[in-house]
Amino acid sequence: MDMEIIKQLAILIVGFALLVKGADLFVDGASGIAKKFGIPELIIGLTIVAMGTSAPEAAVSIAAAIKGSAGISIGNVIGSNIMNIFIILGAVAAIVPLKIERSTIRYEMPYTILVTAFFVWMGKDGLITRIDGGILWAGLILYIIYLIRQSKQKSEEEIPAMVAADTVKSNVQETAANTTPEPAEQEHPSIIKLLALTVIGLVVILVSSDYAVDAAVALAKVFDISDRVIGLTIVALGTSLPELVTSVTAALRGNADLAVGNVVGSCIFNILFVLGTSALILPIACAPNFLSDAYVAVGATVLLLIFGYTQMKIVRWEGWMLIGCYLAYGYFALV
Repeated sequence: MDMEIIKQLAILIVGFALLVKGADLFVDGASGIAKKFGIPELIIGLTIVAMGTSAPEAAVSIAAAIKGSAGISIGNVIGSNIMNIFIILGAVAAIVPLKIERSTIRYEMPYTILVTAFFVWMGKDGLITRIDGGILWAGLILYIIYLIRQSKQKSEEEIPAMVAADTVKSNVQETAANTTPEPAEQEHPSIIKLLALTVIGLVVILVSSDYAVDAAVALAKVFDISDRVIGLTIVALGTSLPELVTSVTAALRGNADLAVGNVVGSCIFNILFVLGTSALILPIACAPNFLSDAYVAVGATVLLLIFGYTQMKIVRWEGWMLIGCYLAYGYFALV
């Protein structure tokens, strides 16, 4: 293998690894600062953490847009969404059947279809403008408001069921407290340390995304393939790898019930947050080929919706079908 290919692949892999680490540092630091200022954990989870987990996609897409590689910018988002449904959910469901929350079927999947179709409509003129980016961000704010209301409603529904267990638990703890010495008070990181974590995480994200995009563009030139293909495959896989590993690990441990909702939410954030932010910074050229890819993303969500309506879960054969759909898509659209 040519040394230049090995070099660029190494840079790309290291860049993705640093992206994930930088996102973790950023989320830890920003979440800690928010807690210091008394912001509820619910809001932190639905904003800072959610956006932090989309930071790799956002950093790569923004860096690619600034460098004039719109193919990687949009391909990363659309490719990640297609992989999220076909590969991540397909792989997890092939291991263990996945339950689907009723709210995910009624609201979140249709909203995913809506925002993806809206992206197709915006991209028909060949450009995602700053106005389009502002509209996408408005959709993101609406989605966050919905999530907050849903989370509060679930919390209220769970309180009565938890009262009895909490009473028993408190009695046990009270008895144990009479015989067990109190542990030392847990140390909390200082605001300076949290600020340092946030800044370091942000710097790592920005620098690693820059190197990752350069390596992806170089590989595209070496293999004489388009930025679109690189964005839809290698870059999309790299930025979606954490979700894939996490979801499969959770499935193996029997904790994958929330995988569908998490993946659908990630798809929504990718379009509204990642593309919206990218377009606000710099308008993005949208080639006609991406519209057909976006239709595939819509079709993937529709298929997921059909599976959900039948049994409120994704069974093993449906998981293998999702994987097969991605292989077919790869053959007809990318080869």
